[in-house]
Amino acid sequence: MDETGPDRCAGRLTDPEVEARLARLEELLAGLESAPGPTVQSALEAVRLLTEVYGEALGRVLDRADEELARWLAEDELVGHLLVLHRIHPEPVERRAARAVERLRPAVRRSGGDVEWVGVEEKVARVRVTAGGCGFGCGGGTADLTDAVRAAVLAAAPELTAVETVTDTPAKRSAPAFVPLETLTRRVGTRAREAR
Repeated sequence: MDETGPDRCAGRLTDPEVEARLARLEELLAGLESAPGPTVQSALEAVRLLTEVYGEALGRVLDRADEELARWLAEDELVGHLLVLHRIHPEPVERRAARAVERLRPAVRRSGGDVEWVGVEEKVARVRVTAGGCGFGCGGGTADLTDAVRAAVLAAAPELTAVETVTDTPAKRSAPAFVPLETLTRRVGTRAREAR
């Protein structure tokens, strides 16, 4: 469904609108958590309970979904994040993390670099990173790229404990030592004379 076209349902949010609301929600919750008082604690408990009930509702939808719908729900960025939040995402951690890397890949390639999923070992994701000529976003280069990869992977698979990057940099090869042929023949000739 086109988010901006005439088929978009009234009252539905576009992805940028969702992102703005999530950012504001995080700000509000952070402010509430640092405020003292029983009213604040009650508000936080209400948010937690509401989240648990919505998570149960999502789980029930997922239980009744056929394979195609379950895959669509899992691949939708917003719904997928909610499924992860409620720990009911149907896909394995490794597949979610690999998809997050693949979503970053086109932007990284446009900057001349590359990013490739390697795998998971003991809850640690491994990703191969190759920085481009100007780096990711032409800012901090490999550090920016590594941070972006780490954030994307851990958002998709928060069960992972870390993201380890394997950085590929072109090996600097020293030029082979050039020894002119006449120098070699001179040395051989000198050694032969000295041996006599």
